[in-house]
Amino acid sequence: MANKLYEQIMAMDLKEIENYIKEAFPNASIEIQDLAGDGNHYSATVTCSEFAGKSKIEQHKMVYNSLKGKMGNELHALAIKTKEK
Repeated sequence: MANKLYEQIMAMDLKEIENYIKEAFPNASIEIQDLAGDGNHYSATVTCSEFAGKSKIEQHKMVYNSLKGKMGNELHALAIKTKEK
């Protein structure tokens, strides 16, 4: 019971994740999947021209920064794949 309540309070919606990323990268192509069907484990593939010339680490940091501190709080796990447009 307590775990279910925690998940409801802490879970982040797939669309909400997409909206945060889209706000930071309006021209990006974004694909998000709920990996476990539990609203806590997601995968995001972000294709964006702003990644040009940046390392994978820099690209991933850009995506994490777009989530405005939600990672590790409302958003439990997010696997990120980035690609240059």
